[in-house]
Amino acid sequence: MRTIFILVSLVSIASYSQKKMITPPYLQKGDTIAIVSTARKNIEDNLKPTIDLLEGWGLNVKLGKTIGLDYYQLAGTDDQRAADFQEQMDNPNIKAIWCVRGGYGTVKIIDKLDFTKFKQNPKWIIGFSDVTVLHSHLNRMGIESIHGTMPVAIARATDEAKNSLCAALFGDKLDYKLECDALNHLGKAKGELVGGNLSILYSLLGSESAIDCTDKILFIEDLDEYLYHVDRMMMNLKRNGCLGGLKGIIVGAMTEMKDNDIPWGRNALEIIEDAVKGLNIPIIYNFPAGHIRDNRSLIFGRQISMEVTAEQSKVVFE
Repeated sequence: MRTIFILVSLVSIASYSQKKMITPPYLQKGDTIAIVSTARKNIEDNLKPTIDLLEGWGLNVKLGKTIGLDYYQLAGTDDQRAADFQEQMDNPNIKAIWCVRGGYGTVKIIDKLDFTKFKQNPKWIIGFSDVTVLHSHLNRMGIESIHGTMPVAIARATDEAKNSLCAALFGDKLDYKLECDALNHLGKAKGELVGGNLSILYSLLGSESAIDCTDKILFIEDLDEYLYHVDRMMMNLKRNGCLGGLKGIIVGAMTEMKDNDIPWGRNALEIIEDAVKGLNIPIIYNFPAGHIRDNRSLIFGRQISMEVTAEQSKVVFE
């Protein structure tokens, strides 16, 4: 019986890591996209550039009830933020939900959400940083999502960042060619792209929202962390088996890192490199995604191919 149980468990794990992901319907002109806050409040009058952009793409915009709510750091209470997100998920006229900003707070509402109707009629969830909670939770449900710039950043976002989001939403070709970084590990890989903000991924380990990294390509980025925290998080991922089974790694921007009075002795990329050394997989460093103006969109849950040579790096979404 013990042998049978182990075999069933292994089959279950394998089937999860190889499951076919669901792609939400791509947007069409005339569709409506909702802008909500799952975390930090947005009380400034700062969304005109975003609304103009979306209307220029032929989309309609609906502002959620959390836009403008002021509850200390958050955009309303946990119940208010959950209710707003639930309303947009269940509304058949809403074809995509764009989180207005990150910060902290999405994890406080994730267990309040009912995804029953969403699973039957999935739609694109868009954002990054704290929105990694949603990306990871959706990945466990087998549904793709978009890691990309957010409404509060549109006024300063690069054309490349905005154009890549448009391509992801409307189903246009999405691929990237980059100059080779000195830290890169050469090689080729194909696999499902998962990941997001390193701090959030670290915080989700052991929960129902934790991603399975087996045979995946992992993307990570972060902002405003102490360097020894980065080391702690990478060691946690390593000891939890999240690195050893990867097919590839893409490291985005590690922005505005902090150090103590007594220096840690390595920068963020060197810390990551130390944690992944010995892995015989391709690795891209300084990919243009994360807390930067040039925050290119990525489709989590999508199969990608990556090729890293001494001349350039290529990432192609299937």
